[in-house]
Amino acid sequence: MHSGSRFIRGTLSAIAIAAAVSVTSTACGAQAPQPAASAGKSGGNLVVGVTTDPDTLFPWKATQFQAVSVLQNIYGTLTEFDKDLTVVPGLATSWETSPDGKTLTFKLREGVTFGDGSTMDSKDVKFSLDKIKEEATGAVSRTSLAAVTAVEAPDPGTIVLRLSAPDAALPSNLAVINMAILSSDDAEQSLLKTPNGTGPFTLKERVASQSLKLARNDAYWGDKAKLDTVELRVIPDESSIVSAMQAGNVNFAVFNSPLVAKTAAGPNISVAKTPQLSYHALQLNAGRGDLADLNVRLAVQCAVDRQQVLDTAALGEGEVTGPITSPAFKSDPNDRPCPKRDLAKAAEYLNKAGKPEGVTLSTIVSQGEYATSVDEAQNLKAQLAEAKITLNIEALESGAFVTRWKAGDFDAAVALNGGRPDADGMYGRYFTSTGNLNKVAGYSSPTLDSLFAEGKAISDPKKRKDIYSKVSKELENNAAWVWLFTSYTYTTTGSSVQGFIPMANGSLQYLRTTTIN
Repeated sequence: MHSGSRFIRGTLSAIAIAAAVSVTSTACGAQAPQPAASAGKSGGNLVVGVTTDPDTLFPWKATQFQAVSVLQNIYGTLTEFDKDLTVVPGLATSWETSPDGKTLTFKLREGVTFGDGSTMDSKDVKFSLDKIKEEATGAVSRTSLAAVTAVEAPDPGTIVLRLSAPDAALPSNLAVINMAILSSDDAEQSLLKTPNGTGPFTLKERVASQSLKLARNDAYWGDKAKLDTVELRVIPDESSIVSAMQAGNVNFAVFNSPLVAKTAAGPNISVAKTPQLSYHALQLNAGRGDLADLNVRLAVQCAVDRQQVLDTAALGEGEVTGPITSPAFKSDPNDRPCPKRDLAKAAEYLNKAGKPEGVTLSTIVSQGEYATSVDEAQNLKAQLAEAKITLNIEALESGAFVTRWKAGDFDAAVALNGGRPDADGMYGRYFTSTGNLNKVAGYSSPTLDSLFAEGKAISDPKKRKDIYSKVSKELENNAAWVWLFTSYTYTTTGSSVQGFIPMANGSLQYLRTTTIN
């Protein structure tokens, strides 16, 4: 893996096998959309129904699913994921790891241009990675570059990363859109209105809270997108999007609600059901109030029947989960102090905390970003009440939720978090003491700091799996959060739409291969 004499395409060869097995799409209702290189003709406008307007167009700070989906089609990254979540070349055609694992040398793709026509080279890559590393930038994936001590650009086509220690997760972490390569001539304020990326589409126009239209980028370095334009049309709830699809006004949507997906399937509408790496959780802030007491957090964990939340909010469509959903590092959902709901144990923990009469907590929940959120919160409230834990629900619109969430301004949060193929990418930025999202996580420990450092420094897949099993156990034993379940996305397309490939990370990157007749 760390050969100095050959170029490699990634660090996930063993992981990719597991991912490929785990994330295949299956049809629900009508025939699922299939990858089709030659199906359908080029041109046309695809109308995508979405429930929420993207809350930012700046890729380094995007966490909202809708924003990420848009930006994945406008910007590029050094590495990319293919449909099986294998790490493959992106803006870098190849990369070489030194024998000691402390130097990565990337060869950049020639002839790549930004949307404004300027040429991308190593100056832009160095600028981007250096800015992501700066704490003042506020980049949400800053911790993923923690091992990078220097970014060098010896010539226009080469980037060299110097590391303080080997980092097996880095090629995978570089593939997320929060690591987008920007032009060194651009600033955040201008990009919020006029994105300038290297992706298969460019921003054509936007009407806030109504619609956003992307146009094919004919200067894109890869295979050109087949569609002329993609319009994301904001329709506040999923049922209304179904109605719009049935009327022929919307061609494409991705639903979270299995109930809505079932109502959508019909003679002219297909639904593809795809298991997701993303996970539903009740995030607990161990730095606030009663939740600072481990016994209170354990009481909350023991009072929750995760299967009941899944059955109530998502019709049982999914599976109970532990912290890590990455196929190669997947947690055992029963490896926790209370694998099943145990009210007697919850009462015991509250007594240990000196709170036999119970506690009152407040949770924030997003309305509109995903369909099951409020139902999850209400079920959790009902369950916890039986354990003398009062959960007050504060429902927020998507943008307000993200602002409060990023600031760690909550006792608890009902959240759907994106998963990643690599376990470090999932949690290194959350649960390490120096992680840039540790304020969101609300928990860290010297043990976790040590385990995460060890997990990055080792490339052997089996040894890494053992390390992240310990990470998972540490998180569960300390009830950092209450992990609930993983579920599906339901990619819904009109009969004229072909060639889209749903992915387990929820990416819409294959809009570039989509056609409409």
